[in-house]
Amino acid sequence: MAETTRDLDLVLFGATGFTGGLTADYLAEHGPSGLRWALAGRNRTKLEAVRDRLAAAHPDLGELELVVVDAGDQGALADVVRRAKVAVTTVGPYQQLGGPLVAACAETGTDYVDLTGEPEFVDTTYVAQHETAVASGARIVHACGFDSIPHDLGAYFTVKELQATGPVTLRGVVRASGSASGGTFHSAMGAFSRAKQMSAAAKTRRRAEGRPADGRKSRAVAGKPHRDKDLGYWLLPMPTIDPQVVARSGAALAAYGPDFRYSHYAGTKTLRYALGGLAAVSVIGVAAQVPPARNLLLKRVPQGHGPDEAKRAKSWFTVEFVAESEGRSLRTKVSGGDPGYGETAKMLAESALCLAFDDNPPTVGSVTTAQAMGDNLITRLSARGITFEVVG
Repeated sequence: MAETTRDLDLVLFGATGFTGGLTADYLAEHGPSGLRWALAGRNRTKLEAVRDRLAAAHPDLGELELVVVDAGDQGALADVVRRAKVAVTTVGPYQQLGGPLVAACAETGTDYVDLTGEPEFVDTTYVAQHETAVASGARIVHACGFDSIPHDLGAYFTVKELQATGPVTLRGVVRASGSASGGTFHSAMGAFSRAKQMSAAAKTRRRAEGRPADGRKSRAVAGKPHRDKDLGYWLLPMPTIDPQVVARSGAALAAYGPDFRYSHYAGTKTLRYALGGLAAVSVIGVAAQVPPARNLLLKRVPQGHGPDEAKRAKSWFTVEFVAESEGRSLRTKVSGGDPGYGETAKMLAESALCLAFDDNPPTVGSVTTAQAMGDNLITRLSARGITFEVVG
């Protein structure tokens, strides 16, 4: 479809939720002059309340378009997204709610970004929609928040700085102070409760995806708890989607070298905190398998709510990387503010703007942030306070 037929630059689904509302705030404050965008959801009254709030600070948004549509109606979603260059969604858990929108974007050639950290959703939508998106020209870009931009773009930044020609081993170490969003917690609990389905979806994707045609290797390597002599932290392997995303970028891009391995950890300064973190993850993993316990935890961490602005202002994150190749090593760091909410909304919004307006590498289908946007997105995020730096 010719771009002249797209009367919207982007449409935001989920603005009536907490993180979606922060994304709307960010676009209102930092979107380019003349940005053509709309809010979409199933409840007009709630959408109007969001628009009124935005217009109180930005009067020009008083006529911001509102689109009432149900997340499960693929036909109606297709009618909406074929008007836009990019569809942006914070509506999760994605495994339950996200499939029809991905399908609508793949069908209509509309670029798509989300905040999912759910491996099963990413793998099932790849199998179901990748070839359709390739044919239509759509770019389907999952994990455009704290999962997994600091890790995916941080790894990309690191290997480009390393300029290796041989095998590369890279580890990323996350440290943060802040609250995980309710949506993230619900998604994580869903993933823990569907371990068998998640494994089956991953195997199906691997069969469909195949290996890089040029023979390069790229894989996520599960590490073990240990003390990192270079960084001085106790490391715990992180059971998140991030290493899978990084490995997919490694398989797609030559900068990662002929044989790339990535391991992903949480870092703590003391053994006591490391053991406490390991125990907490174990308890949550077990509870997720028991429906009454899972439901109790989900009720205690509701979706659609989050910390106030003062608490978010005190939150921070770092992801430190150590790359090694043929006797050389390099340390880099990605750092920013509140990971669960403020920076996640920023990353999602800038990803959408990057796809809508920047001269990005030619990609189609299901792609990572490093593949789809790479240097352009790093430039955008750096200008908005997220730091990418070489530290040693």
